[in-house]
Amino acid sequence: MKSLSSIQPVAYALLRIVSGFLFFYHGGQKLFGGHATIHDPWMLVAGIIEFAGGILIVLGLFTRPAALIACGETAVMYFKSHSLGGLFPITNQGELAVLYCFLFFYIASHGAGKFAVQKS
Repeated sequence: MKSLSSIQPVAYALLRIVSGFLFFYHGGQKLFGGHATIHDPWMLVAGIIEFAGGILIVLGLFTRPAALIACGETAVMYFKSHSLGGLFPITNQGELAVLYCFLFFYIASHGAGKFAVQKS
């Protein structure tokens, strides 16, 4: 049986691609979902960062800066929106923002990896 460490580059690429796609989709909902969120300047900026950043992360193009900006955006949105509902993410529905923040911090530190348009 193969060791799981032998598939680590492919597993990381899947993590980058799937999380980037979900982030892209999240931004698309803000921008094109027919909600009034784009009339709020913070939500418009968040939608643009999520949409464009998600595409760049999926493609593996400018991955480090895109992931770092995405990390910062999710941290800001956590403290701006979720932390008002309490200290802990489980009580303020901020789990996804915290998870994205640390996931994109990891991607920013690791780079694009396998299956990327631009090698880092």
